[in-house]
Amino acid sequence: MISFSARPCAIFLLPLLVVPFPALAEELNSGDTAWMLVSSALVLLMLPGLALFYGGMVRSKNVLSTLMHTFAAMAIIGVQWIVIGYSLAFGGSGLFVGGLDNVFLFGIMPETLSGTIPTYVFVMFQGMFAIITPALISGAVAERMKFSTYCVFILLWATLVYDPLAHWVWGDGGWLLEMGALDFAGGTVVHLSSGISALVAAFFLGRRRGFPQEHIFPHNLPMTLLGAGLLWFGWFGFNAGSALTAGGSAALAFTTTQAAAAAGALSWMLFEWLKGGKPSALGAASGIVAGLVVITPAAGFVTPGWALVMGLMAGGVCYGGVMMKHRLGYDDSLDAFGVHGVGGAFGAVATGVFASVGATGLLSGNFLQLGIQLLGVVAAGLYAAVMTSLLLVILKATMGLRVPDEDERRGLDQTAHSETGYNL
Repeated sequence: MISFSARPCAIFLLPLLVVPFPALAEELNSGDTAWMLVSSALVLLMLPGLALFYGGMVRSKNVLSTLMHTFAAMAIIGVQWIVIGYSLAFGGSGLFVGGLDNVFLFGIMPETLSGTIPTYVFVMFQGMFAIITPALISGAVAERMKFSTYCVFILLWATLVYDPLAHWVWGDGGWLLEMGALDFAGGTVVHLSSGISALVAAFFLGRRRGFPQEHIFPHNLPMTLLGAGLLWFGWFGFNAGSALTAGGSAALAFTTTQAAAAAGALSWMLFEWLKGGKPSALGAASGIVAGLVVITPAAGFVTPGWALVMGLMAGGVCYGGVMMKHRLGYDDSLDAFGVHGVGGAFGAVATGVFASVGATGLLSGNFLQLGIQLLGVVAAGLYAAVMTSLLLVILKATMGLRVPDEDERRGLDQTAHSETGYNL
């Protein structure tokens, strides 16, 4: 019971009992912010890594044009993301797409927070994802697509395919997010969408001159291995950064990323060893990327032991995905579909099986989660395939998709960029 002398104090304190304390709201965390700044830079480093990875796999006459596919994405999507991409993906709360609330990042200030980090940092981190996704598609069209058409294509694709898909899975009100789909760092949004679109693009462009009768060999495998190493390094920011904090979830994702990458490289080498008698350097590099792709949607949801299992399975699954082009006859130049499309779909489904941290999957008794993951894979894959087909039909009729035969024979470095990769 409050005494008479204490009543004025009680009356004064009463509003504090019914009004939430400001301290309960999210506050800026310098540790989280520092980690996310580093993670954003790590993901950006994946772009030169991807350029080297792809660049070493083509013939020497096309090395610069292949590198330019990635660096052009850094420029074009880097601008698009600030102008409209971020707003479509994360501005607003629609079921299928964001809105125009944050066009040119309008309404975002240095003090604006997303969780415990400045929104500007969140914008930049997500922007790196938006850049690398269309760049992955270039692996299927290398050595034969017109550079001007490619530039227009990735701009339209990022706006009409990537941004809506990012909102579906990660944006406020996105329908797959509301349904409970799990995609920790982009297995569906990044890898499945780009891989499916790469397959569609490969069919639209047709095979390279001489393929498959003529054996087309990588011109610089050390470059590809260096690129794989940079991708592995940057992927720690890609996956562990997706925790958006510097806490235990990031630590788990960091560990599962390492486990799956190592297991993927090991299993791919073993498959080659058993099938052909010798493991290859290109196979090791491909296995690294396969393991990384497969663990991406599951990185913060599975234990390290299951990450090893997923990585071991990734080598075999993606190896089979790459071999499909030889059986079916399409020319996915640098195996964008075989690794990213097949690996992204498999990783998303496997997340629904093995998830046990912060979510439950099939092995934890949650049968529904597997169904949700399958629905997400089908919906995202169909959307990406249909939209990519429409874009390519329009661009083929207006700009043309493929370089002339003579340009392809001479090499795109000279015909598209008036340069030579090696002046020896």
